[in-house]
Amino acid sequence: MTNNSNNNNATEVKRNLRSRHISMIAIGGCIGSGLFMTSGQAIQSAGPGGAIVAYLCIGLMVYFLMTSLGEMATYLPTSGSFSTYATRYVDPSLGFALGWNYWFNWVITVAADVELSALAISYWEPMRVLPHWAWSLLFLVIIIALNSLSVKVYGESEYWFALIKVVVVIIFLVVGCLTIFGILGGEYIGFKNLTIGDAPFIGEDSSLSGQILATLGVFLIAGYSFQGTELIGITAGESENPEKSIPKAVKQVFWRILIFYVLAILVIGLLIPYTSPDLLGAASAEEIAKSPFTIVFKNAGFALAASVMNAVILTSILSAGNSGMYASTRMLYAMSKEKLAYPIFGRVTKYGTPVISLVATAAVVFLIFLIQLTSANAYTYIVAASGLTGFIAWLGIALSHYRFRRAFIAQGKDLNDLKYRAKWFPVGPIIALVLCIIVIIGQDTELITKGVVNWSGMLTTYMGVPIFLFFYLYHKIRYKTKMIPLDKVDLSQDVDVK
Repeated sequence: MTNNSNNNNATEVKRNLRSRHISMIAIGGCIGSGLFMTSGQAIQSAGPGGAIVAYLCIGLMVYFLMTSLGEMATYLPTSGSFSTYATRYVDPSLGFALGWNYWFNWVITVAADVELSALAISYWEPMRVLPHWAWSLLFLVIIIALNSLSVKVYGESEYWFALIKVVVVIIFLVVGCLTIFGILGGEYIGFKNLTIGDAPFIGEDSSLSGQILATLGVFLIAGYSFQGTELIGITAGESENPEKSIPKAVKQVFWRILIFYVLAILVIGLLIPYTSPDLLGAASAEEIAKSPFTIVFKNAGFALAASVMNAVILTSILSAGNSGMYASTRMLYAMSKEKLAYPIFGRVTKYGTPVISLVATAAVVFLIFLIQLTSANAYTYIVAASGLTGFIAWLGIALSHYRFRRAFIAQGKDLNDLKYRAKWFPVGPIIALVLCIIVIIGQDTELITKGVVNWSGMLTTYMGVPIFLFFYLYHKIRYKTKMIPLDKVDLSQDVDVK
């Protein structure tokens, strides 16, 4: 098992993440700029009722996924998370493809976040003294610096980043409720916006099928909103006490989804009619005034709402970039330990930081950032290549847990020995697996709803699938791996390959 912080071995990370770090990382993982910037699009597309149903369904799927991940992460806490689990419990080729795809996804995310951070800070006119690219490089340096120190520094920075987001959402819910009942803003609004027009459920037409299709369309928005929650599996490898901190974080998933998303969307739906053009959302950080959060705060009488929300969104973007650098670095490190990447990526500093993995990842982030500056078309395809990675990772989690539990039983082990056991097995992972497949297939809404084939659009929408298959088939053909029989599955709790 991964060594604790008292071991000075130069090839292993250290367990210095405390329970409060992991709990807040788990909460912050599903509160991003998407909630603050574009949450109104879900209401505008399917009505407040359709948006709430969609987020509840995807939230339930994410809850099942996190309980599955929690069971495995508590049993075998490793930075490789679902890549390691797929390698051991399903097929090494699947673990290889999941790991490299996930690393690539976060590299793209960090490159995009440093660009977005420059747009966000340029909202304040005095900050425009520096060009966008200079701000982006500065933020990239900050992210690299935070990740180059001990994991405790990363945990502490994410704790405060996440806390800011949590506090803002709670204040928003309080202000929103006071505005709904006329205590703030001067006008009693009540529940009239839930019944305006065709609300609470709307579609391209008023038929039931139109409403269902519109709600299914919001599944995609909700799915992207919740991506990042799987980070708790990666943090398990550096948790001081994973047997307590991981189950605690997993148990909070359902409640944070209910509070931070469903209630926020309900408040927005009550305060802003779905017919309002304001709900179309902001296309970039420069249009912060169009954020549903900003609109609600302004209507309640907060004059500096736009500036405050811009600061929060800037914090959220930096948090996402910081987490992305951490996740990609740890995934590359863990793959080297599982012999899915070169051994040199397993080297760490005396603080337990995978320094070679960090340098390599930062170099690729910088390269993609340069491509972003020089060729918008090339960058569009790079982003498309990673577009479905989060959902593919979720598929891997569900499949790995299903195989892990079956192997546990097949090898005669006692389920009571599991420190944390996911409820509703096998229903939970099966539901998550089916919903993930539905969301992936449903990416091309024009094809699903109208039967129209746009080959160029399909290429950018589904490019992540052939990229994943390339990694999988490359490893499969080269090493001729097979699905591991249940009685041969490695259920040891040693993260080093035997």
